Amino acid sequence: MKGIVLAGGTGSRLYPATLAASKHLIPIYDKPMIYYPLSVLMLAAIRDILVISTPEDLPLYRRLLGDGSSFGVRLSFVEQTRPEGLAQAFVLGKDFIGKENVCLILGDNIFYGNGLKVFLSKASNLKEGAEVFAFPIRDPQKFGIIEVDVNNKAISIEEKPKNPKSNLAVAGLYFYDNEVVKIVQNLKPSTRGELEITDVNKHYLENKRLVVNIVGRGIAWLDTGTHDDLIKASVFVEAVENRQGLKIACLEEIGFKNGWITKDELILSGRKMQDTDYGRYILSL
Repeated sequence: MKGIVLAGGTGSRLYPATLAASKHLIPIYDKPMIYYPLSVLMLAAIRDILVISTPEDLPLYRRLLGDGSSFGVRLSFVEQTRPEGLAQAFVLGKDFIGKENVCLILGDNIFYGNGLKVFLSKASNLKEGAEVFAFPIRDPQKFGIIEVDVNNKAISIEEKPKNPKSNLAVAGLYFYDNEVVKIVQNLKPSTRGELEITDVNKHYLENKRLVVNIVGRGIAWLDTGTHDDLIKASVFVEAVENRQGLKIACLEEIGFKNGWITKDELILSGRKMQDTDYGRYILSL
């Protein structure tokens, strides 16, 4: 399975902070935002990863991440000259995906918690169909909402409904078989002129090929779309890391524990940042 991080868009909800810099490079406590979605793909044992961003910002991502070898992954980059919906990722990433299945994660979504790796490992072994994650939330009008029956099977999906049928929001993490490329090619833009990810999920739902993972307590999902969300996410990460002494989304650590980089490569990365808590943490491993 291949992975895509969608880190494009204008970041207009965070103006003026994002007028001159990509939203996904903004720090969430001690590391850039994009580290968090990358860590999720790596925890799912996905090594071939495509980063999609604007022509102006891609050089910054290449400078930050390189080719991914310091984490044990293989990174590719594709320009998004104009944001036209989340499902556009499969149009831009068609050649990268090839004939494989794919996982898409939004660049401003953070996932953390006990048991997360188990969820991800299962989903990354997807053979056919689609698999999404649903979280109960307080304000369902702001998200794509999924309705399920007593057996937790999907009944309906709506994008930002005025009268939600449930409080289960579909998180920005999606696993699809290779058919998703064909589905998106035949998808009609919405009234907003965008290729909607909800319409992709509806296609799988209507064909009874959509699996819903309802995530309860123990796993946190944070969306960093507003200034308040950024602060809350940073406070959350700071509290967990300083309480437990463990880093969230330390890409070098994940690569090392996955067996993708050697001890010497880990030490080399740590020494480059040895004057920081992040670098000292890598060396302590």
